[in-house]
Amino acid sequence: MSPETAVAWHRKDLLGIAELDPDEIRLILDTAESFREIAERPIKKVPTLRGKTVINLFFEASTRTRSSFEIAEKWLSADSINFSSSSSALSKGETLIDTALNLQAMAPDLVVVRHEHPGVPHMLAKRLKAGVINAGDGAHEHPTQALLDAFTIRRRKGRIDGLKVAIVGDIEHSRVVRSNIHLLTKLGAEVRVAGPRTMMPVEVEKLGVVVAPTLEAALEDVDVVMMLRIQLERQSRQRLPSVKEYFQLYGLTARQLARAKEDVIVMHPGPMNRGVEISSEVADGPFSVILEQVEAGVAVRMAVLYLLVGARDGEAEA
Repeated sequence: MSPETAVAWHRKDLLGIAELDPDEIRLILDTAESFREIAERPIKKVPTLRGKTVINLFFEASTRTRSSFEIAEKWLSADSINFSSSSSALSKGETLIDTALNLQAMAPDLVVVRHEHPGVPHMLAKRLKAGVINAGDGAHEHPTQALLDAFTIRRRKGRIDGLKVAIVGDIEHSRVVRSNIHLLTKLGAEVRVAGPRTMMPVEVEKLGVVVAPTLEAALEDVDVVMMLRIQLERQSRQRLPSVKEYFQLYGLTARQLARAKEDVIVMHPGPMNRGVEISSEVADGPFSVILEQVEAGVAVRMAVLYLLVGARDGEAEA
């Protein structure tokens, strides 16, 4: 890493995209680009965070996010501790803050936290000396997902500024969409959102997006399509008549995708429900970059870990 990179990042935590300025976002993406080639090495390990300790606090189920953070930590030579809430003192009645303070007493450098309640990473960041990374908090934000999405878009399209992006699905309950709206609009993209009115936040237009009345209107002449799953676990009541009807109205098929630009890319943050929000024909088709998103997740999370610890301390080795 260059000396310029080492002095350009000053934050202790990464809690959301809303608080970042465009230059900070670009710095993370540029740093991730420099880490991307590590995946192609015979030995996928660098000494960048040797001697640093990262605690992974995941209170919600996760496959891609948790695995890619763990891989990123290992490739950077950090020492990882994976915390399970079910086998901890939390199951005996200990408060989250007491658990966190006890973990802090063990002197970690970073804490990666995913929690069902919005604001938990922010609360921990105020109480802990260690840096805190938000790996998803309720329906609030998921900053590293938005960063890896932007990384994927930029690699495929060469830019984000001026692109037309459609985000379709359960807009109200998705933390991914909030982080993506913040990021994409800050970097100059035009964002359209579409989904059932029962899953559309009130006054979402204030976030700088256009609400498309139908899937067809959202897809017209767009460069990027991002599909979201229905967040049933965050809904207190049924928001749609049936899954079959949802797919008929908002499911992405090859026929519907034909409305987009010829070089459109199709994205999905996962987990993906085939036949609900996306057809297998599209998910596995030539426009899909879904697996590229997963690949990008490791490089982006390596960049975030590096910037919050290695670059901040000025001790990292390339």
